Amino acid sequence: MKTSLLFAVALLASTCASAAPLRWAAQNDVLTLDPHSQNHSTTTSLMAHAYEGLTRLDAKYEPEPCLATKWTMLSPTLWRFELRKGVKFHDGSPFTADDVVFSHGRVMQPQGNMQIYVTGIKEVKKIDSNTIDLVLSAPTPLLLRNLPNFRIMSKSWAEKNKAQNTQDYKAKEDSYASRNAMGTGPYKIVSWQPDQKLSMVANEDWWDLKNRGNVTEISYLPIKSDSTRVAALLAGDVDLLTDLPTQDVAKLRTDARLKVIEGAENRTIFIAMDLGSDELRGASVKGKNPFKDKRVREALSIAIDREAIKRTIMRGHSIPAALMVPPSVNGNTPDIDTPAKPDLARAKALLTEAGYGSGFEVPFHCPNNRYVNDEETCVAVVSMWAKLDIKARLIAAPWSQHTQTYQRGEAALYLLGWGVATFDGQYTLQDIIRTRTTGPDGHSNFSKVSDARIDQLVDAMKVETDVAKRNAQIREALLRVRDEVLFIPLHHQMRPWAMRANIEAPHRANDSPLSWRTYVK
Repeated sequence: MKTSLLFAVALLASTCASAAPLRWAAQNDVLTLDPHSQNHSTTTSLMAHAYEGLTRLDAKYEPEPCLATKWTMLSPTLWRFELRKGVKFHDGSPFTADDVVFSHGRVMQPQGNMQIYVTGIKEVKKIDSNTIDLVLSAPTPLLLRNLPNFRIMSKSWAEKNKAQNTQDYKAKEDSYASRNAMGTGPYKIVSWQPDQKLSMVANEDWWDLKNRGNVTEISYLPIKSDSTRVAALLAGDVDLLTDLPTQDVAKLRTDARLKVIEGAENRTIFIAMDLGSDELRGASVKGKNPFKDKRVREALSIAIDREAIKRTIMRGHSIPAALMVPPSVNGNTPDIDTPAKPDLARAKALLTEAGYGSGFEVPFHCPNNRYVNDEETCVAVVSMWAKLDIKARLIAAPWSQHTQTYQRGEAALYLLGWGVATFDGQYTLQDIIRTRTTGPDGHSNFSKVSDARIDQLVDAMKVETDVAKRNAQIREALLRVRDEVLFIPLHHQMRPWAMRANIEAPHRANDSPLSWRTYVK
């Protein structure tokens, strides 16, 4: 009896030691729980805990099986996927081919902006309950890299809760799927209080339990204030901090209770300009759009001292950028990613030549809780432009407001960051630079960019299976974006994370901690 009691106590102690909660803080919240609504990295990162795709990216960012266990290319435009058997949604209902077919139809609805992840897929055809065919409109080299973010939702759950339609976020629509989740992933979302807390518990029926860490509960805490986030970590109220203020990195490295890990994030911070409107919204110039003139765009770009921003604002945690994709992404090479040095004399001459020697005023929209030192970066840029008599009227707002503003086309000039989920340059070129269409092409092109040569190159790379030819197309397109100054890249973001010393969480270039691969010792 005594031996049995001791064994039971030991077993209980072991169980308690292996089960661990994780309190994770960052500066901005998810925008929605609808997996097909918003292509926003914080949202997609958190939704990856609850929703899964047919494939996922492994530790080296290469596609591996997820809800599909095997795929076969029957022809260049027909792929057969064998679905994982025995998988259950969080409500216990079975995952089948019907859910994949339904999810494809849902993600393609135009009010969402996740269509980039199903680009090239003309139809999802059910063969049987555990087999589907992806019918492609043309060969699609990025198919397996796109599929991790094509998240599968329960068809029966959506129909039961009248959530068949994707949420229209920019119209401020509220829906059952924007407030609740039903996936197959490693965690169940049990509650969400916007801008306060997102709570998840481990899915004990997850199909990949053998490879899961010991985190059984997750509390995601959006804390806008840099000082408050750091104070919470130091006080022991937070375990993991992924939005680490650059000015605190050195101090936190000296704290024996903590550890800091860092690496380059696959995200570029840039300034977008309205290149399509005949008149800029809110600008002092009436009847025309200064940003349509390449000389104006170039002047704004070469007035910016990116090294000064790196040194004073980012405390060394940035890589000054000339390209719209970072070093970890296919298409970026060091020889073409060196920004021009600031040149105020030439910038003034270009403005004068373009007819704006006296400058002009324009609203400049900036998030204040999304990227590392985002508002501070905008303030620095405003002061640099002021030397050209360009009066950029700063409008700083929380990310949830900022994203609705530019998605509605109401921002003449705005700061944005773009991560590359596929680690391939086509993703950025196709989604935010190619001329907008009714499908995936240019679906996040909110600055009305339209360049015929870039469109040709993007359309070619989408179907080019020869790697060398495709890479040449990506390079030419990125160079054209750079040389025509269609955007103003500022820097590629470095991302330090801080955590308690007993936490093992590998750094990820996509700034997405894999909580199901995290261990608390």
